[in-house]
Amino acid sequence: MAKKKVVSLRCPTCRKIVLKDDPDFPFCSDRCRLIDLGRWASGDYKISSPLLDPGEIEDAERREANRRHIEEIDLEVDEHQRRRPN
Repeated sequence: MAKKKVVSLRCPTCRKIVLKDDPDFPFCSDRCRLIDLGRWASGDYKISSPLLDPGEIEDAERREANRRHIEEIDLEVDEHQRRRPN
């Protein structure tokens, strides 16, 4: 007979084991859910990278291309200076 797999994880607030069928999943209780919400509201939690709109992505790509171009020019200048006789 195949075993039934039970899905569970730990409450992000208090680390108690929570089953998928629990009414407050993924939290163990409404209290832990509200604590987590309060942490988001107070700024304790932050999203690690900003969401970018298409215009910002294009600007970032342009800046990166310009940075690479400047690096290439710097390398060419360095090479030219090394070849130049003293």
